[in-house]
Amino acid sequence: MSSSDFRQIANRAEHGKAERLFRAAVSAFCALPRPSRREIAQLEDLALPLFDSVSAESKRYVAAALSEIPHAPPALVRRLSNEPVGIAAPLLIRSDVLSDTDLIILIGRHGLPHARAIGRRRNLNPTIANLVRALDRPAQVPQDSHAISASEDRPPSPPVGLPADTPAESVRQKLRGMMLPATADADDGRMSATAIRNARFSKLRATALTGHLNYFQVALAEVLGIDLRHAKAITETANYADLSLALRVVDLEVEQAFLIVAAIFPAFFGHAEGIRLFVDRYRLSHRETAREKLRGWKAESVAERLARRPDARHRSGSNANEPAHPPSPGTLRAS
Repeated sequence: MSSSDFRQIANRAEHGKAERLFRAAVSAFCALPRPSRREIAQLEDLALPLFDSVSAESKRYVAAALSEIPHAPPALVRRLSNEPVGIAAPLLIRSDVLSDTDLIILIGRHGLPHARAIGRRRNLNPTIANLVRALDRPAQVPQDSHAISASEDRPPSPPVGLPADTPAESVRQKLRGMMLPATADADDGRMSATAIRNARFSKLRATALTGHLNYFQVALAEVLGIDLRHAKAITETANYADLSLALRVVDLEVEQAFLIVAAIFPAFFGHAEGIRLFVDRYRLSHRETAREKLRGWKAESVAERLARRPDARHRSGSNANEPAHPPSPGTLRAS
């Protein structure tokens, strides 16, 4: 099939049915030995408007066909990769069009099913491979540990509750399983350092992957014991240096820290060099330096609270009928 055949299919877009045209256009494109930029753009212009009108089977066929094409249209490949893993798997496993940044975003957006498919790629970036293993590890906790953990310090959950496959229940199950070893780790009943770190990572990961920055900021404030205003300052800077130090205080593994930083600052990891730079910097960062930074954040929080107290007493003594000003959002602590 020649380039002219593909152009003819593209020009007949208005005359064919969406299903048949979608498959035919991709088949014709895949037959081109060296598609031009114009032909790549032409396929995107033709296929993307039809995307929501075609069946899952057609999307699965197109994903498999494009997975072997090094010059496949990037926008179409990304759109297909965001489909359920049953459709997207060939692209996640084989497509060279997906960059390391694309893979990280897909893992953050779709979680473990996409991560497992990405883990099967050849020549996968080692850091992303470690990230996939870090995500997959909690899911391998035995199911009966949930009942043991749930029976401690609270009434047992009813047998019928949230479906096991809902995201919220999945996060809760993983957290229970990760915290289970801590109850048997020490004679005095306190959690071990590893269990505390895993519990903190689970909280930060679950909120970072929601895509809502304010959820993560609240969780970060809780984990570090700082005001919400400082948590916002850490995550709303021009770079990830402060967040990296904050995660170093928590003593996260480099793969765990990378997952969280990449979810909050994805623009810094557009290529493998950006990932390598983060790994090197994180490994070289000194934990005592990170702790000193945290002590500074906490000292600022305490100083601000002390500075506000005399003002509150003065207002209440000078005019009892005057309504007090509500605290600014930056002074609220995470709950």
